[in-house]
Amino acid sequence: MKYLLWTSAALLLAISQPPPAQAQSARDMVNQAIAAQGGADALRALKTLSIKADATHTEPGQSKTAGGEPRFLGNTTLTIVWDLANDMARTTWDRDMKYPAVEKIKYTDVVTPSLGYVIDDKGASKPMSGIRVATALRELERASPTLLLEALDAKSGLKAAGNQKLGGKTLRAVSFTERGTNFVVLIDPQTKLPAAIRTRDDDNIDGDSTYDLVPSDWKAVGGVKMAHTLTYQVNGVEVGKTVYKEVTANPTIAADTFAVPDAIKSAAKAPATGNVPYQWVLRRQFIGTYLDSDNPSFDTRATDGLRLVEVAPGVQHVVGGTHNSLIVELGEALVVFDAPVSDWQSNWTIAAAQAKYPGKPIKYLILTHHHMDHAGGLRAYAAAGATFVVGKGNADHFRKVLAMPFTRNPDLTPRDLSKTAMVEVADHYTIPDGKRQVTAYLAENPHASGMLIGYIADAQLGFVTDLWSPGAAPLPDKITPALAAVVNTVKKANIVPLKFAGGHGATGDYAPLAALAGN
Repeated sequence: MKYLLWTSAALLLAISQPPPAQAQSARDMVNQAIAAQGGADALRALKTLSIKADATHTEPGQSKTAGGEPRFLGNTTLTIVWDLANDMARTTWDRDMKYPAVEKIKYTDVVTPSLGYVIDDKGASKPMSGIRVATALRELERASPTLLLEALDAKSGLKAAGNQKLGGKTLRAVSFTERGTNFVVLIDPQTKLPAAIRTRDDDNIDGDSTYDLVPSDWKAVGGVKMAHTLTYQVNGVEVGKTVYKEVTANPTIAADTFAVPDAIKSAAKAPATGNVPYQWVLRRQFIGTYLDSDNPSFDTRATDGLRLVEVAPGVQHVVGGTHNSLIVELGEALVVFDAPVSDWQSNWTIAAAQAKYPGKPIKYLILTHHHMDHAGGLRAYAAAGATFVVGKGNADHFRKVLAMPFTRNPDLTPRDLSKTAMVEVADHYTIPDGKRQVTAYLAENPHASGMLIGYIADAQLGFVTDLWSPGAAPLPDKITPALAAVVNTVKKANIVPLKFAGGHGATGDYAPLAALAGN
C-alpha cells in the first residue's frame, strides 16, 4: 500500500513539473517565450507603436585593412510610426554620416505590404525598388515584438531547430517560414525570451552568412516586454545597433501617415520574391549610398544598364552602373580591373569581354582593394580561371574569401575556388605579355591598405578606384589626401598618364589633377 501511495505521489509530482528541456516541443518553447513577453493576449492587444531611437552603423566590408576593424559609418536618429496590425511603418532617418563622406542626410521611408516609397529632405517622393520593399518588410517582421505570434500561426509549420551557437553560448532554437523567409529564433534558457532572431543570407564577400538581430534591455511597454536594444550582426560582427529611447504603445496614428501619392501608386514595385540580395540592400543603406533599382546588379542607375565604352584601343570601360570595371586586351588574353557589386555584374562583364574579344580568356583580375562594393563579384572571375592580382597584405584575406561556401549565391553554381592563383603586389607588378605593358602599382593612401592603381603604358591610361572618381564631379579647390595619393603614386612610379578611368564616374584628364597638387 505504501508503495502504491509513493508511486502515485511521484507520478503526480512528475506530471506537475515542466518537462525537461530536451523533451520540450517547439510550440512549448514559443509559448513560454510569449508568456515571458507578457502573454498572447497582451501581444495581440499591441496594435501600433511610436518609437524614438538612436542608431549606429559600422561596415566590416569597408575596413581600412582587410579583415580589420569595421569602419564606423555614423550616427542616426530614428522616428518610427509602426502599424503592427497591418505591417506598415513610416521611419524618418536623420543621419550624421562620418563615412564615406562627412555629411548630413535626412529622409523618410514608408513601407506597406504591397509597396514602399522614400521622401527626401525636400519633400519629393520616389518609389522603392522591389528588392528594397522586400528587405524592409523582412526586417520589420524580424524586429516585431509580435513575431512569436506569427511563429505559432506559421503556414509552413513551427519546428525545433536544434542547438545554435550565439557568441560563446549554445542555445536551443525554433524555426518557421513566413513570407518566404526562414526565421530561426534562439531562446535564452533563463529568461525564456528570444536571444537572437536569425536568417541565413548570401553576402557578396563572405558567402553563406548568418544575420542576427540580438535583442536585449527588455522593458515593459503597454503590458508587453520589448527589447530596447537591437544589435545586428553578420557572422558575429556588429553592423548596426538601435537603442529605443521612447516607446509609446497603441498611439493614435494620423490618417495620412501611410497615404501613398498617386504618382507613387503608378510607378511602385511589388515586393520582390526570390534571390533578394538582402545584405547588399541593408548595408548599402547603412552606408548611405544605396540606389534603388531592380536591375540584378543591384544598384544600377543608368536606364540602359551596363555597357562597354572604348577609352583606348583594346581598352573597354564597363560603365552604366554605380561601379565600373576596366577590360584590357593583351596579346592572347584579357585583364580586368575590379569585380564590383555582384557575380551577376561580373558574369555580364565576362560575357561582354568574350563577345568583344573572341577566343581571349580573362587571365588576370586586378583587385584595386578589398572593399565589398568593388570586390563583391570576385567569385565569377575565379570560376573563369583568372589569376588574382592583389595589394600587399591582402592575399590571405582573398584566399579565405574564396574558400568560403556560397550555396546561397543566386548567380554562381557552388564549386571549389580555394585553389585560385594569387599574386600579391609589394610595390608594382607588370602582367607578362608580349603586346602591351599593364602594371599595378601599390598606392599609399588614406582609404584602404594594399590599394592598387593600374596603368596601361601604350595608352597612357590609368585606372583608379575611390581615391578619385574622374568625370563624376569637378576637382575641389584644394588637394585632398585621397587625390594626393594618386599624384604621389604617379610620381613614385615615374609614369606619364594622360587620362584616368575610374571605378566610379567616367574618365578624366590627369593634367588638372597634377596642377592642383602643384606638379
